[in-house]
Amino acid sequence: MGLYLTGSDGGNPLICIKFLRVPIIVIGADTSAGREILKGLQQPKREVRAFVTDENVGSTLKKTGFKVAIGDVSDESHVETASFGCFSAILIAEAAVDDRERSFAATADEVLTGWARAIVNSEVTRVIWISGAEHPQTSTREVVNVDPDDPNLVDEVVKLDDAQTI
Repeated sequence: MGLYLTGSDGGNPLICIKFLRVPIIVIGADTSAGREILKGLQQPKREVRAFVTDENVGSTLKKTGFKVAIGDVSDESHVETASFGCFSAILIAEAAVDDRERSFAATADEVLTGWARAIVNSEVTRVIWISGAEHPQTSTREVVNVDPDDPNLVDEVVKLDDAQTI
């Protein structure tokens, strides 16, 4: 949602309130946590993008209304392009260590560091890491970590995305 100024009335700005869809992206949306988070975020007022490696999962998600980017999670250019224009990014660290193919990074740390650079380069404002371990620093304005074993993981992520600031 947002407020913006437009036009003028004899020197006085006209204020126009418009409800905007503020895009959010879930990197690792094809993990078990990612699928649950997508369900929690799916609402008509939200533009939710899902970044997945599995084309079959991507096809299914498209049919249920999500915008889908299919790519290699270790290719930070894929992550950066898919994240462009998003306000929030949910980064699920499990996708850096599970059994999927990663062609552009040899370690999970390299994948996560690439995500951090991609998110900064795509000018995302809010980063929600889903990680049980330390993650790379990002120079975004808002950064928080949620433990993937939190029994209220989905509710916590939705609450963080809905918050004015975190």
